[in-house]
Amino acid sequence: MLSRFQFLLYVLLSVCITVQAQTGKKTRLFIIGNSFSGNAAYFLPQLAKEGGYELELGRAELGGCSVERHWKLAEANEKAYKGKSLREMLSDGTWDIVTIQQYSLLSGDPDTYRPYAQRLVALIKSLQPNAKIYIHQIWAYRNDAKAFGKIKGEERAKTDVEMHQHVRAAYHLIAQELNLGVIPTGDAFRAMAANRKWAYKKDPAYNFDAPQSPNLPDQTNSLHVGYGWNKGKFTFDANHANPAGCYLGSLVWYKTLLGGNVKKVQFKPENVSDKMAKQFKKVVASL
Repeated sequence: MLSRFQFLLYVLLSVCITVQAQTGKKTRLFIIGNSFSGNAAYFLPQLAKEGGYELELGRAELGGCSVERHWKLAEANEKAYKGKSLREMLSDGTWDIVTIQQYSLLSGDPDTYRPYAQRLVALIKSLQPNAKIYIHQIWAYRNDAKAFGKIKGEERAKTDVEMHQHVRAAYHLIAQELNLGVIPTGDAFRAMAANRKWAYKKDPAYNFDAPQSPNLPDQTNSLHVGYGWNKGKFTFDANHANPAGCYLGSLVWYKTLLGGNVKKVQFKPENVSDKMAKQFKKVVASL
């Protein structure tokens, strides 16, 4: 007969074995998206490996690709994804999770999703009836962007806050209509931008009218690529995520899709400070 101590130890070991078995289960994730999904899931393999999750990724990503274009490529059965069609890739074994997303420029206008998101989801369900389908809520452009995403026809948001509000509303509306899970990456970006300590602020001391190579403005706390120099040309990308933004997005994907405990994550990119990583984990854990 087991003593009380032996019994408790047995229960504890059983729980540990069960958790290990769950985290060790292989998950096959198929991503239908564009450069924004590429950004947001960039560090997901490292996070999964550290957490003990066996992850296999499939990617059907094309730069600037909308749900309309993905659907039309699938409908025509075009081999647009490194020599394969979307149907071929989706039919490759069993996928546990499939994600979709809209092109960032159109993400704030729900009319641009219809009827293409519905048709794309129907195709996924026909080929992977047991897969859980998520829609990836992307982030707003940086607050100093030259222009923001469309919110109704050709009308554009006037600020990053307005873009986020419309993008979030559109993604949640489509998710509700199609019964999809939501990956709230945009909410994580907004939480950082709304925090006075962590918000990016445009450098008031830099001469943007006459930049001098290789000098760059102060871009502390930016989650976007921002300003840079490329072959002597002063460049600006207020849309895509930099390594810090990619890390934040990957933490969101890790928690949402794999159930990972972000507070226990040790991995971080070299150029993300310990304090910033801690704040990222706090934000993501609260989503």
